[in-house]
Amino acid sequence: MVKHSRDVTEAELNVLQVLWREGPLTIRRITEILEPKRVDAYYSTVKKLLERLESKGFVQREAAGIAFIYEAMVARNDLVGRRLQEVAETLCEGSLTPLLTQLAQHHDLSKKQQKVLMDLINDLAKQEKH
Repeated sequence: MVKHSRDVTEAELNVLQVLWREGPLTIRRITEILEPKRVDAYYSTVKKLLERLESKGFVQREAAGIAFIYEAMVARNDLVGRRLQEVAETLCEGSLTPLLTQLAQHHDLSKKQQKVLMDLINDLAKQEKH
């Protein structure tokens, strides 16, 4: 697995979100999705963002004729996990419990979300026994 030494900026995150949602795309298509009314003006910005993401290991490109197709190399859940771990280390001495407690107490979890959380807790408890 690729080690990501740096986090992504908000602008880079916007590009990643397009790739997560739509799959591999060209710079032009990403630009059309992000800035449909300013494709020509924003194209070089998206290109630069993709270059930075590639240098950080978050995307890879593959030649497709005269263009390149860009693909996310980090899953959304992996980035969420990294960011939560960083918050836990910074604010909670490495413990995820305060984060999970805050999220559960201050957000109305649907029955489906509660079930997913309980299933996860049960699965973790089973794994701990083995």
